[in-house]
Amino acid sequence: MAIEPQPVGQKTGFGNDSQVGKSVVDARLATAAEVAACVSKQAQLKESGRDLSLAEILIKAGFVTTSQLKRLANPADDSMATSLQQIPGYQIMQKIGAGAMASVYKAKQLSLDRMVAIKVLPKRLSEDPEFVKRFYKEGRAAAKLNHNNIVQAFDVGEYAGFHYFVMEFVDGKTVYDEMAIKKVYGEAEALQIAIQITRALEHAHAKGFIHRDVKPKNIMITKDGTAKLADMGLAREASDVEAALAEKGRAYGTPYYISPEQVKGVEDVDFRADIYSLGATIYHMVTGRVPFEGNTPTSIMHKHLKEPLIPPDHINANLSTGFAEVIERAMTKDRDQRYASTADLLADLERVARGEAPLQARSAFKADLLENLADGQSAGDSQPAFAPEPSGSGKLLLGGVIAEALVIVVLIIVLIMK
Repeated sequence: MAIEPQPVGQKTGFGNDSQVGKSVVDARLATAAEVAACVSKQAQLKESGRDLSLAEILIKAGFVTTSQLKRLANPADDSMATSLQQIPGYQIMQKIGAGAMASVYKAKQLSLDRMVAIKVLPKRLSEDPEFVKRFYKEGRAAAKLNHNNIVQAFDVGEYAGFHYFVMEFVDGKTVYDEMAIKKVYGEAEALQIAIQITRALEHAHAKGFIHRDVKPKNIMITKDGTAKLADMGLAREASDVEAALAEKGRAYGTPYYISPEQVKGVEDVDFRADIYSLGATIYHMVTGRVPFEGNTPTSIMHKHLKEPLIPPDHINANLSTGFAEVIERAMTKDRDQRYASTADLLADLERVARGEAPLQARSAFKADLLENLADGQSAGDSQPAFAPEPSGSGKLLLGGVIAEALVIVVLIIVLIMK
């Protein structure tokens, strides 16, 4: 790929390369693989002393045009943004994201002279009472949560037929942005992000809210490395019986990260669904693969229900055993065998980060072994829900655990006899 520098002064309006890559992929102007190839070329050029922006490389490579990039970044070319310029108290700066339910703009809150993000429901959805109801529910849910690892809500309202939600502007990128350019997270970095998001979930769960859509796109990373949980669009109060009954039988969530109970559409979805989705997100971060793949959302969700999980350390051999055990326990299909609380998950993640064994994940593994032994099963018949099927060195590890379990049983018998 021959790359020549663009004329000095050529501007596209994007703040950084990750925003360029994400916007281009989201707009389907280039694939994630094509953007990744350009990022790789950018690194090669930098080593040779030629520091080009990702936008310049994408343009020269022919994947996008200058006008296409400007339209993505410039709100003047966005009819919605033009209408929103009149929202009292705010000045729209640029479009920074778009999803199935809303577009997001960077803006200045004039009264406090600070940057904010304004999430706007498009008019085609504003005409649907159900979408509007969910949109305002997001605002109310987020307003009840106040935590450093959760994107803070400021205001919610309506102007000229547009419903909007004002929130904290996070100057950074999402985990999705990083993975869109084929990044695989190292264990230490993934652990720090997972710990922060678990703290966010612990706060939300304590306030009675379930997020229900934890995924890479909803994890923001600031420039100083702070992880923030975003988008309470599917959040629901755990005690909201009316909403639970209305949603019975529907699969709310994102197929790649959805929990089995959400796939089933059960009424009593609780905090354990968030634990599963966070586990699936971490799995993707450290392996470079989603837990289950398929040609359709239905086929992917079916695999969450039925297909065994390939242990993450079978894909990324650099992962510690402890971290792999935590991810596997978080992603157990039977929610009764997952972590009993978000606090338990946090404790295990913090132990692994300190180089210690995860107590909750490992104790569950041992308890399962002891139960199988009590039932008269052999080690070969035992397939714990949180452990990979042993092979090679894995058999040695399993043998050691069984031996330890037998020692515990013998000690108990000796104590009883005394």
